[in-house]
Amino acid sequence: MNSMTPDFPPVRGRKKRILIVDDSAAVRQALSSIIESDPALEVMGVAADPYVAAQRIRDEVPDAIILDIEMPRMDGLTFLRKLMAQRPIPVVICSTLTEDGSSAMVAALEAGAVDVITKPRVDTAHALHEATLRICDVARAAAHARPARARAAARPVKVEAKLSADVMLPPAMRATARRGASGPLVCIGASTGGTEALREVLMALPAQCPATVIVQHMPEKFTAAFAGRLNGICAPHIKEAADGDAVVPGQVLIAPGDRHLLLERLGSGYRVRIKEGPRVSRHRPSVDVLFRSAAQTAGASALGILMTGMGDDGAHGLLEMRNAGALTIAQDEASCVVFGMPKAAIDLGGAARVTALHRIAREVMDFAARSSLETQ
Repeated sequence: MNSMTPDFPPVRGRKKRILIVDDSAAVRQALSSIIESDPALEVMGVAADPYVAAQRIRDEVPDAIILDIEMPRMDGLTFLRKLMAQRPIPVVICSTLTEDGSSAMVAALEAGAVDVITKPRVDTAHALHEATLRICDVARAAAHARPARARAAARPVKVEAKLSADVMLPPAMRATARRGASGPLVCIGASTGGTEALREVLMALPAQCPATVIVQHMPEKFTAAFAGRLNGICAPHIKEAADGDAVVPGQVLIAPGDRHLLLERLGSGYRVRIKEGPRVSRHRPSVDVLFRSAAQTAGASALGILMTGMGDDGAHGLLEMRNAGALTIAQDEASCVVFGMPKAAIDLGGAARVTALHRIAREVMDFAARSSLETQ
């Protein structure tokens, strides 16, 4: 198979039907070609604006919708709010991610969108390959998601990993259970449904929460807006991570889109390294990369949490953290939008505990309290 041809996971059951809503004929054509390249997906139809889309939905309900923000007659955000109030269907926002668009997509996530993607670039073979992987993965996840206002049953689907964390960080020769001198470290990974799940967790943490590092699967340029949104409503200081940032209590660092984040020792503490590299477990940033680096640098001083998302990114890394002495937690199925990533970790034996979303913040603070007592 050509190296630039995406190797999609095997099909399970009928194809998932996707409705594309965008006022650009060129974008509709590009998205249609990408969606149809995945054997598990099919384009149910296309619409140039929300009014046409509403008529299509009356005739046939799609499994997921890919929706533009700026359109004639009715903008995508208004349509999304009406849809979530009247007939919740998983919606993926597709945007050019301009500065204004990032603000609009923050509002879209608050209104119930399950994920965001950039409009596909097709100017080079590499760009088309990257766009195809990202868009099809997100479309698959959305088609199996439970919208926050619907919570219909969702069947988890495992996505085959393309590359492991080995391409970014060699595995340790043996696990270590050492404790760092700088106090507890919290590492969180999430994907589809994670933006709102993370909001719930971080809003429940106090200003002096333990040092926290997050990988949320998200496009480039959007993570800064996402971090800014959270920083405005949460007590801890939350920012998009920059290369060399120290990992300190009271601060939450979010990996920038399209870059891997690794932890390394900095004296008695830690700092982050932001690196380019291939997709790991089909993602960049990858939770597996973060978790492996945490296992090797923090050992038993770390808490690993794997939350809602499609596929298996983070599952192997969570197991490595557990083998290194870390406490590891997977979000439970009932509170996940998509149970794929936590389920994969549970199946591997990487999760020491399975916890509902509303209890995760308490688990973080309990871990910090125990760590403080053990270091006294």
